[in-house]
Amino acid sequence: MSQSWEQEIAQLRQAIRDHDRKYYVEAAPEISDLQYDRLLQRLKQLESEHPEAITPDSPTQRIGDRPVPHLNSVPHRVPMLSIDNTYSLGELRSFGKRTEQLLPGESVEWVVELKVDGVAVALIYEDGLLVRAVTRGNGVVGDDITHNVRTIRDVPLRLSGRRWPRILEVRGEVYMTNSDLVQLNQRQRERGEPPFANTRNVTAGSIRMLDARICAARPLRVFCHGLGYCEGIHAENYADFLEEIATYGLPPTPLFRICRDFQQALDYCERFGEELHELDFEVDGLVLKVNRFDQRERLGARSKSPRWVVAYKWEKYEAATRLKAIRVQVGKTGTITPVAELEPVTLAGTVVSRATLHNADEIRRKDIRPGDVVVVEKAGKIIPHLVRVEKHERQEELAPFQFPDCCPQCDTPLVRDAGGVYIRCPNLQCPAQLKERLQYFASRNCMDIDGLGEKLVEQLVDRGLVRSYADLYRLTASQLTALERMGAKSAENLLAGLEASKDRGLARLLAALAIRHVGNRVASILADRYPSIAELQRASVSELAEIPEIGPTIAASVHGFLNSEQGREVIDSLREEGISLEAPRPEAASTAGTLEGKTFVVTGTLKGLTRDEAHRLIEQQGGRAASSVSKKTDYVLVGDKAGSKLDKARQLGIPILSEDQFLELLEPFEPPFRLQAE
Repeated sequence: MSQSWEQEIAQLRQAIRDHDRKYYVEAAPEISDLQYDRLLQRLKQLESEHPEAITPDSPTQRIGDRPVPHLNSVPHRVPMLSIDNTYSLGELRSFGKRTEQLLPGESVEWVVELKVDGVAVALIYEDGLLVRAVTRGNGVVGDDITHNVRTIRDVPLRLSGRRWPRILEVRGEVYMTNSDLVQLNQRQRERGEPPFANTRNVTAGSIRMLDARICAARPLRVFCHGLGYCEGIHAENYADFLEEIATYGLPPTPLFRICRDFQQALDYCERFGEELHELDFEVDGLVLKVNRFDQRERLGARSKSPRWVVAYKWEKYEAATRLKAIRVQVGKTGTITPVAELEPVTLAGTVVSRATLHNADEIRRKDIRPGDVVVVEKAGKIIPHLVRVEKHERQEELAPFQFPDCCPQCDTPLVRDAGGVYIRCPNLQCPAQLKERLQYFASRNCMDIDGLGEKLVEQLVDRGLVRSYADLYRLTASQLTALERMGAKSAENLLAGLEASKDRGLARLLAALAIRHVGNRVASILADRYPSIAELQRASVSELAEIPEIGPTIAASVHGFLNSEQGREVIDSLREEGISLEAPRPEAASTAGTLEGKTFVVTGTLKGLTRDEAHRLIEQQGGRAASSVSKKTDYVLVGDKAGSKLDKARQLGIPILSEDQFLELLEPFEPPFRLQAE
């Protein structure tokens, strides 16, 4: 029996909504653009034959027929307050202390997310249907931009699933990607119209257009990162809220990080600059939010901003200049990094003539070619990076950059990481790698060897005096004084600095060895868990991966290096030269083992312990304290007012412990502060 046109319309609408979600929310498209367009065309054909079947939430109704006469003002049911900004880690740290002081004795989880540089919007759904979209305006009253937001394919006209709240107001940011701006400006040039300066300007102008057809021609997108007035929301914390709205087909803010405490959030803020170049959209900072909604309510708000959120911003400067050439350099782990040689341009009072391009894939993705006009950005203290190519300025065909096949220093054939983006020189004796490794080894945050600078390292390697870390400790005064610009006093000071560095301890040494993925933070975590290099070498990959903040990638890298022939040779040679390979064993280590290998999640308010104390007990006993419930969770420790994590534990059949039951697990090993807690 053939299906009716009503059934086909319903199936087409659902299929298109599902594919929109796969594409925009899950970033996992299942069909080609051509296949998607055919589905949409078929739906349009059926609706034209049966116009009585057209509904406002149909995917064909994203673009209005006529411009609106003007933008109406709409009051916000819950004010869209601004958030406090800070530009320094010191001010950020002070904010965290003030916030946690307002919640004495409570463990406070934080979520760190990207501060997308776009235009704020509130999306209002009633019974699953999009009924209104409003700008921030003055925070109390905004402009109705529903006609334009309906053209944005990220925004579902009807929510997915069935358990959505009766009223759901989700707040977010309308933005445009850099690659979409490049294509838009190419079309502008073809029409003889001026290009747009940046993504934020074109977004702000487009979203307020009276004619939705103009907005529809500009590829805008949305990320959702907050909630306004809601009736029936299920989540009890922000991280769960982001997961919940994703099930409704809304695109949540990407790359957010759940942090156990404010210090962990600070550490993430310091590291994030390394990832900035990977984003195809503009961000001007990070936002730190208290995770739990009940704590947010108790913290409340000032007249203009909530007390539970702060933005860590960096000043952004950008300028257009010409790319003269691309050259490559060899890093300490053999990574071949392309560098842009630019016509000098002033950014934030500094003349910039070089910018990192990070990897070959970035050059290919952005289609960067020598001779192009490019936009270079400097954000805070982050190294300048190339944002995009102004392809509308490309007046002639330019040759694509050809990444080298062999190392520019030692001529060894290059290899690409398995499943990765980095291309490396595999020759561990490559002189360029050795020089980089030695400089890093001697740096202040590693072995802190005063006087061992770049010029001296070049001489030591070029003359064959140093071929390994251990060779540094075998240098003599006569060898050093024979070098250029090295007198007797300088040689004496360097030898004294080398001797002093022997007792820096295990954590500093691990950081200095240039093991992939191991910086100072990871090195300290490893040294705390394994206070000698011998114990660390005996640890398996799975044991290392269970350590909080380590994970399988870092674990494999550490284990692989320390147990390789090269790694063992490095360790043995340093041991022979008297370098300390141990760290003081923590006093609490004698109690470890009760919870060995077990993963715990703590939720709700405990009576005798703060959440931080519970986490410390778990880790001191050899367990792992995780922030979210999964199939790998062994126990969930539950206090008063436990929320969605308790529900998820029940769904997965994970054992649930009361505080008393948890403490009974520790009975054989009395924790040092338990009596104080009771």
